[in-house]
Parts: sequence; structure tokens; C-alpha cells
Amino acid sequence: MKRPQYLLLCLLLGCAGPAVGQILPPVQVPNLPGLPTDEINRTVGGTVRTAADPERLREVRRLRIRELLRTNRAGLEADPRGAPMLRDEVVALSPSAEALERARAEGFKVGRTRTLEGLDTTIVVLQAPAGMSTRRALQRLRALDPGGIYDFNHVYLSSGAVGEAAGDPAPASFDAGSPAKGARVGLIDGGVQRSHPVFQGVAIHEHGCAGGNVPSEHGTAVASLLVGHGDHFSGAAVGAELYSVDVYCGLATGGAVDAVAEAFSWLSRERVPVINISLVGPANSLLEQVIRIVTARGHIVVAAVGNDGPSSPPLYPAAYPEVIAVTGVDSQQRVLIEACRGKHVDFAAPGADMAAAGLNTEFALVRGTSFAAPIAAGLFARQLADVDRDHAASAVAALTAQAVDLGPRGPDKVYGNGLVGDTLRPSPELAKVSAR
Repeated sequence: MKRPQYLLLCLLLGCAGPAVGQILPPVQVPNLPGLPTDEINRTVGGTVRTAADPERLREVRRLRIRELLRTNRAGLEADPRGAPMLRDEVVALSPSAEALERARAEGFKVGRTRTLEGLDTTIVVLQAPAGMSTRRALQRLRALDPGGIYDFNHVYLSSGAVGEAAGDPAPASFDAGSPAKGARVGLIDGGVQRSHPVFQGVAIHEHGCAGGNVPSEHGTAVASLLVGHGDHFSGAAVGAELYSVDVYCGLATGGAVDAVAEAFSWLSRERVPVINISLVGPANSLLEQVIRIVTARGHIVVAAVGNDGPSSPPLYPAAYPEVIAVTGVDSQQRVLIEACRGKHVDFAAPGADMAAAGLNTEFALVRGTSFAAPIAAGLFARQLADVDRDHAASAVAALTAQAVDLGPRGPDKVYGNGLVGDTLRPSPELAKVSAR
């Protein structure tokens, strides 16, 4: 790959109900004082001079997807719009026995069946007959069962980048406030490195991989911003239990719809009130239905809006109406130039000029809407003790009331209802360090 393309790729590899009577505590997240932020010249994975060119921003993910497909041709292919999906697979939501018989008669094979116990539904993966394209297979299944729900088994990717190790200055130290004791928060992402110091004493419940979860940079960083803590580090919901689902298991073909749906099922079964998913991809009818079921039961689903740029079409699951969509801002409260925009944006939260737990280092620089979402999710987790529709609606209303309005007055397509979790202030001691 030519070096300019490589550098560009590195840029983002990555209601009704009673009012809540408590004041949300400040969110404590790490900050690196003194990092350059002017014109977004500082990026994760290298220094790239880039204007806010929408096409260049969207090209970042296109390049990432193109490389993913090129190196995993046996298991992945592109859907008609270029989104990655599992080759020769179509997923069906609770198909009837008659529908499956018709599919078998047409040469389809039943691959995997996932019983979503927490959601009282089933996902069946159907394999296309030999010689039939995946696109044609989907069309045929929909024709055989017009009332059914079928779609590609799309693959969802992370929405932010973990960069170089954070050296001097170190992450700032803040008063973490009262612990979120008794709170529980869910994470659908890559695996978490439980041995990292910021997770010492944190209750982490894992799910998703038969051979054990595979720690990832992205999952570890997002998890630390949710529940991590230390002498110089505090996540948004310190003291909460983390329910972590690894939907990748270290595989390039990970993050598929059937795995993500099963993750929601487990978190629903465990009655985890708030679920963070910092992954993005195309609209998918099965994922949409699963999220509708989850949120109808009273769970809050928080998702990153994505980093394809301001002119990008909406990315999912953040763009579904039932999901709390979060964008990112830098330390100057400016929206990230790469952040997606639209009427679906609900909140903004810090998403740059900060550090999170690294996979092979204590802390690493992070950037992207992936790292803003867990800050909002942590705030919600502090409010909700259990799954309840009325309480969930009240929690959203309370956070909306406390959000700091940015941009045009009132809700807008850039910052949503406003900024939450912006308590990033360097300690006096570290300010002196950064000035050296």
C-alpha cells in the first residue's frame, strides 16, 4: 500500500414517566494536557495534515473495508453497497418451520442456529446453494417467505482508533466522585484485557467466545472508559460491574450480525440496564428488530455515530431511532471533523485529546466517537439499577436536561441535545508537567 493511503487508513482504524430526582455526578475521564488540537492535525496512528474533506473522511473506512475484504476473501465479501458481510450467508429472524422447508427444497442449508433466550426469538443462518450469489440468495429467500425477516450477515467494525502509548504528560488525576456501586453496564465489542491495572477489583463478566475472550485494543480502551479506575484514571461509571461480550474472538470475520444479536440476547437475559456498542455498519433488518425488542423491554442502548465524516449517510446501529447516538468532541468542545452528523445524533461527549487503557501499555491515545459513547453509557448506568422502560425514559430526560447546549440553540444535527461528561480539567500538578 502506498504510504499516503497507509497514513489515511491509520487515521480512523479504528417519553412518559417520573423525573429522576438525583443529580448526575461528574464523569471522570482521563485527559492529556498540552496535546495539540488545532485543526485536528494530531491523529491517532500518525500525524496527517487533512482538511475536512468529506470524501477523504469517508474514504478512510472504505480503505479499511477494502483491505479487510482483500485479506479475507474466503470468508468475507461486499454487499451491493460495499459493506462487508459473511460470504454465502443469509440470516433469518425466527423463520417458521414451513419457511425453512421451502428454503431446503431450494437447496439452502441451515448453518448455525442461535436461540436468543433473553429475547424469545431465534436467528438462523442459511447458506446459499452452490453457484448462487449471496445477493441472489437473499432475494430468493425473501420471495419464498414474503412475511419473514431476512438480511445479509453484515460485519460491524469499530468506530475509533487506539494510537501510540501515552507518555509524559500522564493521564490527569481527578476526584472520581461517589462510586457507581450496584450499577451494571454492558459492552458489545472486542475482548477486554482483564489483567490491566485499571480493572483491578472490577467485577467483569465475560461472554462470547467458546475458547475464552480474546483481548483487543478497542474493547480494552472502551471498557476502561466505562469502569476503569486508578491513581490517575477514572472511567465514567467507576464501581459498576461490567458485562463484556466479545463478538470478534480475534477473528477477521468477527462482528457479524448473528454474533451481535446473541450479545444483546445475553445482556438482556442478565438484565443489564445499559448497553454500549461502539461499532458501526450498514442498516440491517435483523439487527433493527433485535434492538427494538431490547429497548422495548427497558434497556438503554448507546452507540457511536461513526467517523465517516459530516456528509456521510447515517451509520448503524446508532441511526436507529431507539438507540442513543453519541458523537465526539475534542478538548475545546469542537465536534470531531470525522464524526458523522444527522438528526439521529442525541448527545456529544469527549472523544479526543485523552487516553484510555492500552493493550500492551498502561495508557494509549484514543480518538473517535467510539470513545465518546462509553462516557454517555456510564452516565446512564449510574442512574439505572434495573431494566425498566419508565426509568430508562426518565434517565434520558435527565441527561438531556443537564447537557450543555453547543452549536445552534436547541437540538441540532452536530451535537444533538448537547455535551455530557465534559469535566476534563488537568490537575495543577500535571499542568506544570505539560509546560516543561
